[in-house]
Amino acid sequence: MQEPLLGAEGPDYDTFPEKPPPSPGVGARDGALRNKRVFLATFAAVLGNFSFGYALVYTSPVIPALENSSDPDLHLTKTQASWFGSVFTLGAAAGGLSAMVLNDFLGRKLSIMFSAVPSAAGYALMAGAHGLWMLLLGRTLTGFAGGLTAACIPVYVSEIAPPGVRGALGATPQLMAVFGSLFLYALGLLLPWRWLAVAGEGPALLMILLLSLMPNSPRFLLSRGRDEEALQALAWLRGAGADVHGEFEQIQDNVRRQSSRMSWAEARDPHMYRPILIALLMRFLQQLTGITPVLVYLQSIFDSTAVLLPPQDDAAIVGAVRLLSVLIAALTMDLAGRKVLLFVSAAIMFAANLTLGLYVHFGPRPLTPNSTMGIETVPLGGTPTNYLTLVPLLATMLFIMGYAMGWGPITWLLMSEILPLRARGVASGLCVLVSWLTAFILTKSFLLVVNASGLQVPFFFFAAICLVNLLFTGCCVPETKGRSLEQIESFFRTGRRSFLR
Repeated sequence: MQEPLLGAEGPDYDTFPEKPPPSPGVGARDGALRNKRVFLATFAAVLGNFSFGYALVYTSPVIPALENSSDPDLHLTKTQASWFGSVFTLGAAAGGLSAMVLNDFLGRKLSIMFSAVPSAAGYALMAGAHGLWMLLLGRTLTGFAGGLTAACIPVYVSEIAPPGVRGALGATPQLMAVFGSLFLYALGLLLPWRWLAVAGEGPALLMILLLSLMPNSPRFLLSRGRDEEALQALAWLRGAGADVHGEFEQIQDNVRRQSSRMSWAEARDPHMYRPILIALLMRFLQQLTGITPVLVYLQSIFDSTAVLLPPQDDAAIVGAVRLLSVLIAALTMDLAGRKVLLFVSAAIMFAANLTLGLYVHFGPRPLTPNSTMGIETVPLGGTPTNYLTLVPLLATMLFIMGYAMGWGPITWLLMSEILPLRARGVASGLCVLVSWLTAFILTKSFLLVVNASGLQVPFFFFAAICLVNLLFTGCCVPETKGRSLEQIESFFRTGRRSFLR
């Protein structure tokens, strides 16, 4: 068979031209904006991320409340609080592991819908808890649901989105997770902890209702030989009057070339393992920035740094900043590109973590245990210096802003963009598994390190990781802005360097 002329000039062999032509049936950005149905399907799916974000930070207001509980069956010690905060990540790791099977067995849409079952059961257990085991089991089940949606939703969204708006839509899972966290922080100011669990049932039930009306991913349907249903799904997503046959044939050709499952021998091929390795390392480094322990123990951290405002108010402010930052990322991702935002994100997180570490090291010092963190704070010189107590809040806001602008949403988006179709279901689950196992280790050890060595140690570690992230982005992460999933996969197959410029 004649080899493709990769070195030849001309549109037929230019895998990644400087100005890639619009894909058939996709059109320019304004054409995509007229297509409301793909946005509706995306919204229905990312309600699962809203529930995930809500569940992730559920412990922030609940741990302090249970530490002060008069019920001996529900009163939490420091060790029990660390388990209550971290067991969510074990459930999420199990959810990512299950996604390796369910993503390709049930399909993206049905897997997302299935996640509502453990989510609803988990919230019901926590709402009616009369012992620690119910709290831990409920937390594990909501974590399982979160891990499953974290693996399935980005893949579903990337497979239904046109290239011109895939960056913006790819940011919506993180955006909705932030909405969910902010909603929890706001409700935490108004409701007792049991009613917070009851309120968590709503988003999952709404997701099932809306997603049942949406089509499955055309790429998944084609991979199962359901061509007619796939064409109907694509036509519905692109809207009435759109000529989808060209796009459909392009997707169909790519699916046929990858109709079989990836073998272990093929896994050693660079065009297969390189994108999987990049996605895995990005998820690993994303967690090592410290985002999960910071979110899980946010109110407890503020309890321990003598901030001016009540800790629960500070947590709500940080949630609002996180939301604003993700909105900025969603609006600029398809304009500035993925790599630029990753560079800016890592630099901001480095500055924030270093500031927090220096503040804790040179300002507050450990005394007798006063909270979950086990430390109290004293201003420099032992005299009231209220302006200094703004530093933890401002630095945490800066850290959350940096994370939410780049390494938060873009890591999920790139995972769904660069993974090869034949391995996408399994590899996305593997990425989530690695991510949440890392998060569990960090979250479980965070309080232990703080109590043993001080709050500054983890923040200095997180700052060092942010420097590693800068180097990794520069040497390993490809720019995928404006490219179709088929073009991205062709890059890893051919190794065309023009793609990276």
